[in-house]
Amino acid sequence: MEILSFKIGGKMAHFRKYYANNTAFSFTIPPRTTLMGILAAAMGLPKDSYYEDLASEKINFGIRVLCPLKKSFHRLNFLSVKSIGDVSKHWSSDLRGENGRIQTPFEIITGWDMAKCQVEYQIFIAGSELGKDSFEKIKRHFFNNDPVFNISLGIANFNANISEIQLFNKNEITEIDDKDFIFMHSAVPVNIVEELKFNREEYECYNFIEEDMLPGDFVGNQNREVRKMNKLLFSITPNPIRVKLNVPYYQLDTESGKLNIQFMDI
Repeated sequence: MEILSFKIGGKMAHFRKYYANNTAFSFTIPPRTTLMGILAAAMGLPKDSYYEDLASEKINFGIRVLCPLKKSFHRLNFLSVKSIGDVSKHWSSDLRGENGRIQTPFEIITGWDMAKCQVEYQIFIAGSELGKDSFEKIKRHFFNNDPVFNISLGIANFNANISEIQLFNKNEITEIDDKDFIFMHSAVPVNIVEELKFNREEYECYNFIEEDMLPGDFVGNQNREVRKMNKLLFSITPNPIRVKLNVPYYQLDTESGKLNIQFMDI
């Protein structure tokens, strides 16, 4: 087994909750579908053409928060467009601002201190038996080529950069089946968590744990209907969460120590 890892960071992020109608709420971490899009943008894959090759049956994604995150609401000053008129005959049109403007709430993710840190995640990618070919293509591209399209954290204006690309081989990965409490550094599916532990003396480390339901897979190429959701438990700070799992997890040997991770697809 091999696991590809890279870090992605930017000043701001927004991962729109697709079920929000008149306000733009954001997920705190990028959903799996967004990670698919980031991967596809880096590889230059055509729009809507990669949903099947990067489906959870073939490619596994994991994610870890690397800096403390916060959310804040801002107002976007949009044009109020109710009629576009006939621009070919006269200049009157709502697109020219003649109908005024409308302010729309917009939720943005930033670091706790924007002057000192940015929004940064560590992404883990592995291939299943069905996804060996797809994983090899991903691996070759990341180590041999620069990103083809612009990389962003949610929307096009929130530019991001990819750094510290690393491949963990089988000698650096240990699969551990431990029924005791462990420190988990990545987001974990709620269904594999038997128990979550808090210690009073460590309350500052556990004040920022979230649980959310995120889109995981699309029906197929050219079809963006969601067919699978991932209910995840994660920390919005670099502090790991202390959990007891009912399935094995993966321990990675890194220069800074050992990382315990699990994928969001299981």
